[in-house]
Amino acid sequence: MFCAQIERRMELVRVVSHNTHKRMVSCLQGHIGADAEKRHKKLPLTALSQAMVEGGNQLGEDSLIGKMMEVCGEAENRLASELMQHELQIEKDVLDPLSQLAEVDIPNILKQRKQLAKLVLDYDSARARWLQATKSIISGTNTQALTAKADLLKEEVDEAMNKVELCKVTSMNTNDTHSFVAYCLFFTLLEAQADYHRKSLTVLESVLPTIQAQQDSWTEKPAFGTGLDEHLKRSGREIALPIEACVMMLLETGMKEEGLFRIAAGASKLKKLKAALDCSTSQLEEFYSDPHAVAGALKSYLRELPEPLMTHQHYDEWIQASRQDPDKRLQALWVVCDKLPKNNKNNLRYLVKFLAKLAQDSETNKMTPSNIAIVLGPNLLWAKTEGSLAEMAAATSVHVVAIVEPVIQHADWFFPEGRFFLQLLLFLRCFHKYNLFVTTIVGQRP
Repeated sequence: MFCAQIERRMELVRVVSHNTHKRMVSCLQGHIGADAEKRHKKLPLTALSQAMVEGGNQLGEDSLIGKMMEVCGEAENRLASELMQHELQIEKDVLDPLSQLAEVDIPNILKQRKQLAKLVLDYDSARARWLQATKSIISGTNTQALTAKADLLKEEVDEAMNKVELCKVTSMNTNDTHSFVAYCLFFTLLEAQADYHRKSLTVLESVLPTIQAQQDSWTEKPAFGTGLDEHLKRSGREIALPIEACVMMLLETGMKEEGLFRIAAGASKLKKLKAALDCSTSQLEEFYSDPHAVAGALKSYLRELPEPLMTHQHYDEWIQASRQDPDKRLQALWVVCDKLPKNNKNNLRYLVKFLAKLAQDSETNKMTPSNIAIVLGPNLLWAKTEGSLAEMAAATSVHVVAIVEPVIQHADWFFPEGRFFLQLLLFLRCFHKYNLFVTTIVGQRP
């Protein structure tokens, strides 16, 4: 009865092991039994990787999605390699032993159990004959012959017992060994899976910062509120986009507008224009008809710079220069202007050249160099002190006007090298404004 229970139990273990092996094989993505190279090529992750890399190459590195596909495709290929190694390990350390257990070892154990049952029957039969022989000695007449027969049967019983005991030991050892082997197989499976996921996580963690850094470099960052040097470096420009774009629009439609920079623009229109400039969009046609919104956007850009265009570093020098005697003031202002960092000087020159041209139409637009300096000067220079920009501007407005007004009046003397502005005027004469804007937005220079 006990042996029958063991056999049923072992048969159940065999069936469970077989079904587990079958399901485990179906979980593998590679071709079982194939070598490493062939297995890697056949993985769905490898096909995905190849498609992404090829797509990225077709789109080119200048394309955001193309570069992202290429980087992610390489990451997918590394993940495919980890998966291939993992599946090879699973096949070698788990699947093959599990198949051996289900298809060979357990059937052998069942055969041993049947052999043990047969040996037990043989032992019982030999022992029964031996017992019968010993009884015959007592009641029989040929005692010597009966004793010799009983001795032979006793030897047969002992031999049968030895076979039974040996088979029992072998069977028990086999059962224990294979139970432990089965336990170890599933433990190995979990260990291998944990190791595979750790390695895959390492691959992803190594590539994600690179992708994030590249994404940050690809993503268009807002120009408003960003330092001048950072914006120029990131956009590959020499003149800040809001300055150049607003100047171009004003040159096109705003030079005769009365009160330019003085009359406030509509809040919603101004907000929309600033958002469009932050996105570096070339779809700015609707704003040409509202020069006050364009002028407001230009003022906002200058006001929102972390450091004024004329710099905190030279603030005291600007103020001291403005206090010089009139015959020495221009030279003192020129000395400070010449000390400005290259990017600041280039952008100030570009802006001042435009403002000087705007002042030439002051009879129509009412924006003399003095008026321009009053409304725009506080957005070009302020003290590096605590408080709001309005408070800082009020505290230094008189001095700032005394600085900015003569710079506008004598723009050609302060900035004789006006090639950027002259190029812009040439563009405006030669190209339609929308084509020009596309050229400007992508940051190209002739």
